[in-house]
Amino acid sequence: MNERFFALPKEKQQTIINAGYRVFSQNTYKNSPMSEIAEAAGISKSLLFHYFYNKKELYLFLWDNCGNTTKEYLKKYDCYGQTDMFESMERGLKAKMELMRIFPYMSGFSIRAYYEEDPEISEAIHERYNLELFETRSLFQFDPEQFVPGLDIPMMIRDMYWASDGYLREMFQRGNVDVDQIEKDFRRLISLWKSVYLRKE
Repeated sequence: MNERFFALPKEKQQTIINAGYRVFSQNTYKNSPMSEIAEAAGISKSLLFHYFYNKKELYLFLWDNCGNTTKEYLKKYDCYGQTDMFESMERGLKAKMELMRIFPYMSGFSIRAYYEEDPEISEAIHERYNLELFETRSLFQFDPEQFVPGLDIPMMIRDMYWASDGYLREMFQRGNVDVDQIEKDFRRLISLWKSVYLRKE
């Protein structure tokens, strides 16, 4: 990636990043032309190629930016410093809702990128995803005594992941990216999980 991109004012960088997230979140990798991203960003296609060597480089930059920005906001809300899983989730929800208001298409991009089948990009995405998942999980240290006795904790985590992933995919497929509604629904989900999985006093 050309260092000239990082020399741009932050506001201009964010405009280009949001344009990339929007176009890639609405189309497959193959059907997302750089010209459309450039138009959405208010710059020429040649200037976009001046910042990014090709579409693959831009796509992988956006994926890495998504992971790095998410971790930055999770740290901002002290999500990693909690031993109570649901306290961490509540803080994480606040962090991600703030992110969705700044980068409204980032979540849609990350979901589409994860399921992208184009061989030019899919392998690199999953290599990055697996490394990021390993690094992120090591930051969380939850007290297992908070859960009901005998609970299969890895299965609980997969259950919550599948529910969250399915919900977000449905919202973005409908084109219904209402951040306030998403926050409300996730608070209801967290409340449900707490009633099912937490040890009763």
